[in-house]
Amino acid sequence: MMKKISVGLLGLGTVGSGVVTILKNHQDKLMHQVGCPIEVKKVLVKDIHKHRSVDIEPTLLTTNANEVIEDPEIDVVIEVMGGVDDTRQLILQSLRNKKHVVTANKDLMALYGSELLTVASENGCDLFYEASVAGGIPILRGLADGFASDRIIKMMGIVNGTTNFILTKMTKFGSAYEEVLKEAQDLGYAEADPTADVEGLDAARKMAILATLGYSMNIDLKDVRVQGISTVTSEDIAYSKRLGYVIKLIGTAHRKGEKVEVSVQPTLLPETHPLAGVNDEFNAVYVYGEAVGETMFYGPGAGSLPTATSIVSDLVGVMKNMRLGVNGKSSVSPQFEKKLKDDSEIFSKYFLRIHVKDQVGAFAKLTSLFSERGVSFEKILQLPLKNKDLAEIVLVTHQASLRDYEEILVQLRDLQIIQEVKSSYRVEGGNQA
Repeated sequence: MMKKISVGLLGLGTVGSGVVTILKNHQDKLMHQVGCPIEVKKVLVKDIHKHRSVDIEPTLLTTNANEVIEDPEIDVVIEVMGGVDDTRQLILQSLRNKKHVVTANKDLMALYGSELLTVASENGCDLFYEASVAGGIPILRGLADGFASDRIIKMMGIVNGTTNFILTKMTKFGSAYEEVLKEAQDLGYAEADPTADVEGLDAARKMAILATLGYSMNIDLKDVRVQGISTVTSEDIAYSKRLGYVIKLIGTAHRKGEKVEVSVQPTLLPETHPLAGVNDEFNAVYVYGEAVGETMFYGPGAGSLPTATSIVSDLVGVMKNMRLGVNGKSSVSPQFEKKLKDDSEIFSKYFLRIHVKDQVGAFAKLTSLFSERGVSFEKILQLPLKNKDLAEIVLVTHQASLRDYEEILVQLRDLQIIQEVKSSYRVEGGNQA
């Protein structure tokens, strides 16, 4: 039996409190898993005297980070304080002090994951970050271990619970975006400043992490094409439903040959797609492997105990590695040089809603613009508007390259018969795409 394992926590907010709760309530199971007790030795907090939801000895609390990262008796540092620059320095110092690290910090891992994993390996330490993507869903472990012998072709994910909650409410009740956003804020699903969620930045960070691990290629945040949901209207959702689709904010990572594309954007999914039924604050990641075919990971994407469960699972992984003497050897350097698709190599179907002047020959001019680029239509709706001089046209194209489609959009906006391009979204046309 190993000696007890001492843990230091950086942060004691919602997730940190969940970690303490699980370590306290599940001690017997953890002892059975790893063969030794786990002790929380020190916890970094901003205010020692603050009232907390978790029962913890006041003597364990400190406002001095050095009491955690410099303590020679602490074996593992669990980072749940958030932030980037200061937190990065604390984790680097912990690793250089030969302490294993478990983090839930998606922002940090998306920006500095490669550096931190290198330093961890150089110091014979583990750095695990399962909780940084999709909360309680074991997706990173699934990619690293479950798909170790397979080649991942495509990953699609609903990886932000706030936006999924908003779009679910808009779809079910026909509510306006602003109305549902306020409800999400009142319920605590959305921050007072919801920009990171609703503009897709949070999901983009997670997709960068997923793509880096899934494709063994250093994908940076700047490599992810991002469009948020703030422009999605109840009319867009209604027309999508009429055409047999559901709108979700989808993170996509797709590899073809040696090149990949990574994006986050509102996407029309066929109602039969596995992700179409993922509602409210739940997350899911759909993975298509060359050998295994289709799989999907589903569960709560956030919350105190779900996220803490992933953190403690990582902690168990560290401890098992300690027993085997293989810490610092689980991190594998990216196998492939980063190669991104250009716009001419990215293909999709597209949903387009436009207001057109209701005059003879208008539709013919519209269709000729698409046909010049070799883009045809799969579905078309044409409806009169209250303004008798205008008509609303809703289309779904067949597969087209992103380059052709964006050039069509530019030309559409310059066309005299077009009063306004109301909305444009990607359409998921199949599993492998």
